[in-house]
Amino acid sequence: QVELAESGGGWVQPGGSLRLSCEASGSMRRFYALAWYRQVAGKQRELVANMVRGGSTDYTDSVKGRFTISLDDAKNTVYLQMNSLKPEDTAVYYCKALDSMQDYWGQGTQVTVSS
Repeated sequence: QVELAESGGGWVQPGGSLRLSCEASGSMRRFYALAWYRQVAGKQRELVANMVRGGSTDYTDSVKGRFTISLDDAKNTVYLQMNSLKPEDTAVYYCKALDSMQDYWGQGTQVTVSS
């Protein structure tokens, strides 16, 4: 069973940056797709960014040009670089990994953007 662990969340002022990390307990090479989601209390979980191994990346419109998803197989880690953060980016951020059998989720990391 693979476990995912997010880190890098915290408090940041508007306009600031954070880099979230999601490290797998085993090799990331088993996953054909990786994604970041976020959720605000009382709302549905929202897809923020996703990447298909060997293929494209995609972003929700509200983060295009500000967020970047990337993968380092050597470190078994997927990242979400978040720049020009806005208060509306405040949420719990989750990573998701998909292999041929099932989806895996991390426990989430809180991101708070406020002055």
